[in-house]
Amino acid sequence: MPQSFCQLYAHLIFSTKNREPMLTEDIRPRVHAYLATIAREMGSGYVVVGGVEDHVHILLDLCKSHPPSKIVEKLKRESSKFVKTLGPKFQNFYWQRGYGMFSVSPTHRETCERYVRSHEEHHRSKSYREELIEFLQRYRIKYDDRYIWD
Repeated sequence: MPQSFCQLYAHLIFSTKNREPMLTEDIRPRVHAYLATIAREMGSGYVVVGGVEDHVHILLDLCKSHPPSKIVEKLKRESSKFVKTLGPKFQNFYWQRGYGMFSVSPTHRETCERYVRSHEEHHRSKSYREELIEFLQRYRIKYDDRYIWD
């Protein structure tokens, strides 16, 4: 086959360090747009970003030229630098070390997109911890509660 084809969607979730509520309403749209720009520059043509004050959700297509861990590394590194330029109160901004990345079937992409776009509303009834555990259980990922919160 002379061409390479790839259509892999992922739902990426990561939190601010110690889940500090640093993504305030005044900067959140700019941070989300910046994250989307980084992903697009790395070859993801489809990107949706949402989240609340202490974590983000990114639905994206995984391009074939970068491994997922490198995409996450660059997203977190470059956006962290960007947030620190937004004012003195953000000088100590960091993302948590870990992340969750979950596969999304192309047939479920629209449902996942709605979930990411309406994320603020979603968190009126469910905490970040409850949400993450739900994802881990849905994907049958074993976890140790002591280590998923650092």
